[in-house]
Amino acid sequence: MILGAVEVIRPGLLTTVQDLGRFGHQALGVPVSGPMDRFSHRLANQLVGNDANAATLEVTLIGPELLFATASVVAIAGAVFDVSCDGRAVPMGESFAMLPGQRLRFGRVVQGARAYIGIAGGVLTPRVLGSRATHLVSRMGGIGGRALLAGDRLPVLAEPDRRPHRKAPGLTLPTGGRARLRVVPGPQDHWFQREALETMASVSFRVSPRSNRMGYRLEGPPLLRASAAELISEPVGMGAIQVPGAGEPILLMADRQTAGGYPKIGHVISADLPLAGQLAPGDFIEFILCERKEAVAALIARERQLLRSAARETHEHA
Repeated sequence: MILGAVEVIRPGLLTTVQDLGRFGHQALGVPVSGPMDRFSHRLANQLVGNDANAATLEVTLIGPELLFATASVVAIAGAVFDVSCDGRAVPMGESFAMLPGQRLRFGRVVQGARAYIGIAGGVLTPRVLGSRATHLVSRMGGIGGRALLAGDRLPVLAEPDRRPHRKAPGLTLPTGGRARLRVVPGPQDHWFQREALETMASVSFRVSPRSNRMGYRLEGPPLLRASAAELISEPVGMGAIQVPGAGEPILLMADRQTAGGYPKIGHVISADLPLAGQLAPGDFIEFILCERKEAVAALIARERQLLRSAARETHEHA
């Protein structure tokens, strides 16, 4: 394998290396991390012919400028940005070629908050505990466990296989800075006053400026507990809605801790977590209560979207 490089000219607001996450070490307190929008990460990889776990670049709100020292096949999925290559517009949700010496520039974000840059062969930073995912708090993975900086050089394949042109529909992004997220109640919804679930499903919560990749602090009416008892800490997953004693809910996201002691009033369903990953501080969330049966059906539909895209590409280029 011959390595080439992509040089960071401008890093953007928060651009990190992410694969699907660092699983298998939560019992030791090692967070999973990974993409905030797993669907778009996987789609970007699919469009350039990568395995779903290949490392992409997660771009947040203000994108980077990258100089390709190596010929590469690239695709961008997720949030819609104005993107150009040497002054020419670059399509979203579609693979395209980058030649040595060309620059990929991100302009304004049009819709959503996070985009994923897939590069054929993946971004080949060293693995830490089996993963290239960047976890900012522990400074683990990616490049020194941090966001990209100007002057960084990202190792990629020097001569990626030429893959056919690919195009696929992406995530239906939240509009107007507002997302509707389905929630399965529990496992500690009984710890809350009877009206708490009804309140959660009848108002809009604003994503606080104090939010980050660990979790979204949500501003709105407090979700009050029925008792002052404390929960023994237990494992937590992405999408859990924890509620501290004051009643301000926290939606746990990609860089969440491995365990927590706040009761969880509900979980955002897996199919809707990519939508949550496309929100930014100041955006709004409307929660919709649903049953597990609906959550499973929605996840199957989401997975089929990726399968249909893959099947379409196989048919078109057979």
